[in-house]
Amino acid sequence: MQNHFELFQLPVSYELDRAALDTAFREVQSRVHPDKFVQASDAEKRVAMQWATQANEAYQTLKDSIKRATYICNLHGVDLQTESNTAMPAAFLMQQMEWREAFDDARHANDTKAMMALEKELNLALKTQTAAAGSAISQSDFAAAAQQIRACLFLEKFLNDIAALEE
Repeated sequence: MQNHFELFQLPVSYELDRAALDTAFREVQSRVHPDKFVQASDAEKRVAMQWATQANEAYQTLKDSIKRATYICNLHGVDLQTESNTAMPAAFLMQQMEWREAFDDARHANDTKAMMALEKELNLALKTQTAAAGSAISQSDFAAAAQQIRACLFLEKFLNDIAALEE
């Protein structure tokens, strides 16, 4: 089975031309869309469905910078071990505690302005961590990229917690 980049005939790279990805996805979808196989045998329909599913999964992975970074690390034999490896640099752990305190304080005080400021800070931190992961990948330092990606996943989860609270 092809990897996601091969499926769309794109180079394995963190930096990705989004327009090229979109075009390649539409091209693959046009060839394997189940509607084109209405008159086909059950086996052909099943294969077309599998290809369409793989194309959708590949597209969702590659269009998201963090998922793409994770995928590239996996391609290079580096498993993020998100379930078991929670080790982080001390500075990041201290920052996490400060952010959690600020979150709890803003939530208990019902301080929308403080919550928005925290959300802005977290988005900036996520952007910085994502860029660091991309940089590590471009230098083929996949272990460092994995650590950056784990930090990104924490930040994404934290931002989702804030969004859930706002709802």
